[in-house]
Amino acid sequence: MADDRKNSGPHQYGMETRTIHAGARPDPVTGARNTPIYQTTSYVFDDAEHAADLFNLQTFGFIYSRLTNPTVSVLEERIANLEDGRAAVCAASGHAAQFLAFFSLLEPGDEFVASRNLYGGSITQFGVSFKRLGWTCHFVDPTDPENFRKAITPKTKGIFIEVLANPGGVIVDLEAVAGVAKDAGIPLIVDNTLATPYLCQPFHWGADLIVHSTTKFLSGHGTSLGGAIVESGKFDWAANADKFPTMTEPDPAYHGLTFAETFGDFGFTMKTRAVGLRDFGPCMSPTNAFYTITGMETLHLRMDRHIENAQKIAEFLDAHPAVDWVSYAGLPESPYHDLAKKYLPKGAGSVFTCGLKGGYEAGVRMVEGVNLFSHLANVGDTRSLILHPASTTHRQLTDEQRAAAGAGPEVIRLSIGLETADDLMYDLDQALA
Repeated sequence: MADDRKNSGPHQYGMETRTIHAGARPDPVTGARNTPIYQTTSYVFDDAEHAADLFNLQTFGFIYSRLTNPTVSVLEERIANLEDGRAAVCAASGHAAQFLAFFSLLEPGDEFVASRNLYGGSITQFGVSFKRLGWTCHFVDPTDPENFRKAITPKTKGIFIEVLANPGGVIVDLEAVAGVAKDAGIPLIVDNTLATPYLCQPFHWGADLIVHSTTKFLSGHGTSLGGAIVESGKFDWAANADKFPTMTEPDPAYHGLTFAETFGDFGFTMKTRAVGLRDFGPCMSPTNAFYTITGMETLHLRMDRHIENAQKIAEFLDAHPAVDWVSYAGLPESPYHDLAKKYLPKGAGSVFTCGLKGGYEAGVRMVEGVNLFSHLANVGDTRSLILHPASTTHRQLTDEQRAAAGAGPEVIRLSIGLETADDLMYDLDQALA
């Protein structure tokens, strides 16, 4: 029987194939099939003219590993491919990626609007540290997209959300918030760490920039820190040129070139790499890139198992007498269940929270009573992880901020791993007892 795909245009490779092959090819010199770890600081230039062209951004190539590295480049191309984006730049951590994204976007005195349901470290970075740089963040309740519109001022340069929020499993109406950003002529930045491109591709719903902590599910094994910024290539910086001078005005360090005009649909990526990475230096190490590339090859397999286990554990805890509530969008009674079906049809992720009837003390006892679960501050590992946010990741916040972020005193955050589900339920049950 004839294969009709031969005459239907270029073949579109599936997500599973792309997690393994995108951005990589056998090493042309040695034939090595795995991407090598290019553990080098610098690269030999062909001649003086070649060096000058590289430094002037007139040709592409490798100069210094603070800017570009062949191993890191494979990871950047793979992440951009999986997100259906135009280009990506990797950084030393998720926080570094967020800093670089806003550095390329904001000037002192500028503002942005963010969901209040974010990772606790992001709330602190945005609300405390960014203030010292002259950047102001206004936090809003993301459950009503109009709250973002109400918070926009003439100085607002972007909107930031987690599509699947850490730790409470809140799902934001991505398409509606993208509409608010578009109406205001500002980019929507989406942290896609917990969903990963396997579960949700925010560019398909109107996002303009995506950030990742690759430390989590993309790496997947708790071995390697990293972050990434992905550009859709569709935001028109020139349409509101006065609002984005970092993109539309001549850069004195590069003989007056304009990043939006010179590099077009990957201008933001080039600005972030050629200025942010150059001047602040939070580059990803090639070894961490290698481990993350390796981890991503099983992303699709891991996420399927993560979700399968998370659904079982959420249902188990929902029926447990020591548990007051479970916030997991995979449960039919969740207020985010319908949004999960729209934006995450394969499953609502594997990080969620529950509230214990005994409050703060019960939370402390639970994290100290587990054996199989690891009590630590990470998510997205093959191992199942547990945390009491009020005493750890969200400890620096006020009681009101913790409650708003879904990290009250009774809250336990779970990151469900790949173990046997019955064993995980046994461990939780004995800890609750």
